[in-house]
Amino acid sequence: MPANMPDIAHSASALAHGRLEWVGMGNIEVPLTLETKGLAPCTIAAKADAYVSLDDEQAKGIHMSRLFLALDTLSCEQSLTPITLQQLLDQFITSHEGLSQSAKLRLEFELLLRRKSLLSGKQGWKGYPVVINSVLLNGQFKLELTVDVAYSSTCPCSAALARQLIQNAFDAKFKQQELSFEQVKNWLGSTEGIVATPHSQRSIAQVKVLLSHNSQEFDIVTLIDLIEATLKTPVQAAVKREDEQEFARLNGQNLIFCEDAARKLKALLEPLAYSDFSVRVNHYESLHAHDAVAMAVKGIAGGYTPE
Repeated sequence: MPANMPDIAHSASALAHGRLEWVGMGNIEVPLTLETKGLAPCTIAAKADAYVSLDDEQAKGIHMSRLFLALDTLSCEQSLTPITLQQLLDQFITSHEGLSQSAKLRLEFELLLRRKSLLSGKQGWKGYPVVINSVLLNGQFKLELTVDVAYSSTCPCSAALARQLIQNAFDAKFKQQELSFEQVKNWLGSTEGIVATPHSQRSIAQVKVLLSHNSQEFDIVTLIDLIEATLKTPVQAAVKREDEQEFARLNGQNLIFCEDAARKLKALLEPLAYSDFSVRVNHYESLHAHDAVAMAVKGIAGGYTPE
C-alpha cells in the first residue's frame, strides 16, 4: 500500500474492546472446480461465506481482502478438495497472524448430474443443492457435507382410503352379479373403476454428514445415489410415457410417511464411515397447508442434534 494512503483498520483503535468469534465476508460469488469421486472435475457456481476469528481484543478489524484473494486463488489455480479446503483455511489464519486463530468457510452450490430415465433410456440434467462447511478451530479441521435430494412421497393412509372407495364403487356397480374376467379387467381400466387416487407430493431429504478430518476426496455422487436408491422414488429429469407409468408403479409400491423415510435414511447411514450424520425429511403436503417433517441423528455424545 502506498505510504500516503490511510489504513484506518490498522491504525485506529477499536471503539470497544472484546474478542469477536467470527468476522469476514458473506455471499461471495465464486466459480470453483469441484473434484468428487465418480465424476470428472466440473465447474460449479458457488456462494461462499469466509470468516476468521478476531482474537485480538484491541484490534479494529481484520483484513477482509486477504480472505477474498485467497479464495480467488483457489478459484483460479486449484481444484476444490478436502485438502485444498484445509490449506485455504490455514492461509486465512496465517494471513491474519496476531489477529486470528480460527477460520471457517461455507460453500453453497447446485451440483448438476446427468440422470437416466426409468425405462426409456432418455437422459436429462438434474440439480442437487449442496453445502460444504469447513472449520479450522484450535488446529482441528472439521468438514461436513449437506445434500438435498428431491423425491416423491405417496401417503399410505390416503392409498388405503382410495382402495376402500374403489372397493365400494365395485360393490355398488356389480353387487350380486356374476362377472367375467374381461368385465372386471375393463372396469378396472376405466375412469369409473378408479374413483379415487392417493395423494402424493414432492419431498426433500436433507442429509448432513461429518466427514473424517483426514478425508482425501469428496464422494458426493455416491451419497446422492444411496439416498435415491433407499427412497426409491427420486424425481425425474427426461420422462416419456413409459417412464411416467413406471414412476407411478414405484410410488404405488413404496408408500411412505415422513417417519418411514427418516428411519430408512438413518438405517442407511448408520453403518457407513461417517463420523456423524443428521437427517431432515420434509414432505410438502398436497392435502395439508403445512409440511410433514421428521428428523433423525446418529446419536453420539456431543454430536449433531435434530434441527
